[in-house]
Amino acid sequence: MVVNWQEMLGEAVKTLGGLAKGNPGIMEGYKGLDGAGSAFGALDAKTRELISLAVAATTRCDTCIAVHAQAAAEAGASREELLETLAVAITLNSGAAFVYSSRVLEAFDAFSKK
Repeated sequence: MVVNWQEMLGEAVKTLGGLAKGNPGIMEGYKGLDGAGSAFGALDAKTRELISLAVAATTRCDTCIAVHAQAAAEAGASREELLETLAVAITLNSGAAFVYSSRVLEAFDAFSKK
């Protein structure tokens, strides 16, 4: 898959701008959450952006990927740091599937005992 990330981000900003203009309360609420999530300062910008990219990968948010990839690059993140971050995201996501598989099995067993 080849994506023009700069173009996609520009289009997403336009689309989200339309949403914000149509319902300003949504943007106000989002800005409040965003501000609260970045208010502490214990983590540097690069670390915060790498965490954001791990979350974006696991939540499958292309716009989040574009926003935070740009910010991570601007914050000085290296490709090696990003690859290590993504390895953590992949491991966590596979771990979640492993754990939830036991829940699926439990639910199935509960319904099969009728």
